[in-house]
Amino acid sequence: MEGTDEQVNFGIDDLPVRDELRGKSPYGAPQLDVPVRLNTNENPYPLPEPLVERITERVREAARNLNRYPDRDAVELRTRLAEYLTRTAGHRVGLENVWAANGSNEVIQQLLQTFGGPGRTAIGFEPSYSMHGLIARGTGTGWISGPRHDDFSIDLAAAEKAIAEHRPDVVFVTTPNNPTGNAVPAETVLALYEAAQAAGPSMVVVDEAYIEFSHGDSLLPLLDGRPHLVVSRTMSKAFGAAGLRLGYLAAHPAVVDAVQLVRLPYHLSAVTQATALAALEHTDTLLKYVEQLKAERDRLVAELRALGYEVTESDANFVQFGRFADSHAVWRQILDRGVLVRDNGVPGWLRVTAGTPAENDAFLDAVRDIKKEQSA
Repeated sequence: MEGTDEQVNFGIDDLPVRDELRGKSPYGAPQLDVPVRLNTNENPYPLPEPLVERITERVREAARNLNRYPDRDAVELRTRLAEYLTRTAGHRVGLENVWAANGSNEVIQQLLQTFGGPGRTAIGFEPSYSMHGLIARGTGTGWISGPRHDDFSIDLAAAEKAIAEHRPDVVFVTTPNNPTGNAVPAETVLALYEAAQAAGPSMVVVDEAYIEFSHGDSLLPLLDGRPHLVVSRTMSKAFGAAGLRLGYLAAHPAVVDAVQLVRLPYHLSAVTQATALAALEHTDTLLKYVEQLKAERDRLVAELRALGYEVTESDANFVQFGRFADSHAVWRQILDRGVLVRDNGVPGWLRVTAGTPAENDAFLDAVRDIKKEQSA
């Protein structure tokens, strides 16, 4: 049934949308049916069958009680997440230090609902994870774009100056950084924290979505004695559970108490909690896949550099490479060869996720072919 003229001619601009949302685009990457998809930083390995069976068992148990609301405070899940962080990051955290939500994006949203909002501001150092700015705007929080050097490291002197000038209520630091892949040294984070407290005090959120892929250590130990510091994580990447949508944070217990002021009632379903708990029983197996992906990432870096591409140092499960006079044209050339990478909006650069060895071979064959065409 065709729409009426009124339906056809009526669009989002005709709605009373908040001014700061007008002209913006929703977050998203192209979802195209191609042989090799390396554009969304997913873990390419399916969950191992023993884990699938354990998920089935746990979800079956949860299904028997779906007539009841789930555990509102996700106590068992938060306890297991705290144990995982303590074991892998070398820093003890407890149930009282951990909060979980539907993906790290909801964690970020809850933090901005709690510490941002109308009349308040947040700063991030761009290019970085674009959802920080989008969620800030969605919560009515003013957004400030902070500076980076040409090598995509944070310009610390300029960043400290911007914090002193703007006095933001929330400071975002993404390490390893998305989309560039480089890590932020602990010394830089400490300096930004001190600057934020001198200007604020302000909350400093360290987004460690890709930390399991890093050459270095988590910044979780920095939480000691710093009640305004938050470390956010996700199960989407290292755990190969992008479809689960489970993110979490570690912070001072007061921060965990504060975000519960804005969380929706029973926000984590019983099925989500059951699935996450099953995954946490198999962390050793899942982290072996991480080691494989780190090796593949390093191979991509070496091969791309050997081909003459410029490559940003990567501590994540993806690689940023360039530089191109027209990055979108090169993106299209790679796509024409059956491989989807990310045109991430950084002028002159593209981003490729580390896939399986076969997927990475297909990508490398594509860029080699393009190089040959260019030199012919």
